[in-house]
Amino acid sequence: MRKLLKKELSLCLHPAAVLMLPLSALTLVPNYPYAVTWFYMTLGIFFICLGGRENHDVIYTLTLPVAKRDAVTARFLLAILLELVQILLAYGFMRLHRVLLPEPNAAGMDANLALIGEGFLFFGLYHLVFFPSYYRDVNRVGMSFVKGAVFAALFVIADIVCCYTLPPVRDVLDTPDPLHLGAKLAFLAVSVAVYAAATLLALRISQRCFEAQDIR
Repeated sequence: MRKLLKKELSLCLHPAAVLMLPLSALTLVPNYPYAVTWFYMTLGIFFICLGGRENHDVIYTLTLPVAKRDAVTARFLLAILLELVQILLAYGFMRLHRVLLPEPNAAGMDANLALIGEGFLFFGLYHLVFFPSYYRDVNRVGMSFVKGAVFAALFVIADIVCCYTLPPVRDVLDTPDPLHLGAKLAFLAVSVAVYAAATLLALRISQRCFEAQDIR
């Protein structure tokens, strides 16, 4: 698996995915829907999969002495690595936001620990939407991205609506740190658990789909 991950990093990592990482700095923009930040990394994952199709990476990988399911696992590990780096960068910019922009965000979740929890929640659910669809037919990566984009749009809309209408979100989670720190940490812990469970489930489904697929 270490060699497969090295191959993913060396041959499959698309420049667009790396360029999406600095967009974590969007948490410094006043009154911006910060949940959109997570969507940009899904663009990077899409370009990785698209580049793999155009460069016949799937065919090349299957000529190696590796199992199909291991190839899927390596791609998941690459996606997880990129997502964790983006979340870490977002947390750093979030800390800077507290110093430069102490005013609340008027366009969705504030730049706080709950936003980091939203990032884990978003990526975990996105894995369930995108990867099983992609591994059912690796040649139709565009359709898988459309499904993921629809999910991302609904997620951002739900974020903004909940921040205005649901009291537990509006009055507790959507507040500047360190207000309601206990509730935010609990939300973050639940989100990380959902991320782990959803990613594992998406991995198992994707492995079964890829093993059943006749690659041409």
